[in-house]
Amino acid sequence: MAAMASPAIAGPPASYTQEHTITIDATTINPQTWWYVPGVTPPIQASDPESMDAYRTTEPRTLKLKPGKYKFISFTFDFPFTVNLEGKLEVAQSLDQCVEGRGTQTLIIRCSRTYPHGGQRDNYYQ
Repeated sequence: MAAMASPAIAGPPASYTQEHTITIDATTINPQTWWYVPGVTPPIQASDPESMDAYRTTEPRTLKLKPGKYKFISFTFDFPFTVNLEGKLEVAQSLDQCVEGRGTQTLIIRCSRTYPHGGQRDNYYQ
């Protein structure tokens, strides 16, 4: 009986498994709050604010993220972002007033919520 060769099990290409250093800077959010990236950082739901492990907006945080789709979530603002194969961030242009960092490895969040009316801030937020 001839031995059958088993097909090689190929994993994803190395570029898909490489972790990239991504900094999330939400320090300009006012008032200060907590945030998380599901599946990566401690969650913010169902936690005691005084003892929770979730990240606060009081300091930038560095994460190790593989290429893929993620979501930044705070209590009042959330949005999707992508880490591409080169380890650079991709964020929708519609978020430009509140989020910057497209094409870099630093995601900067400047708003505590999204704004209506075509991205223009309401006067009472000035």
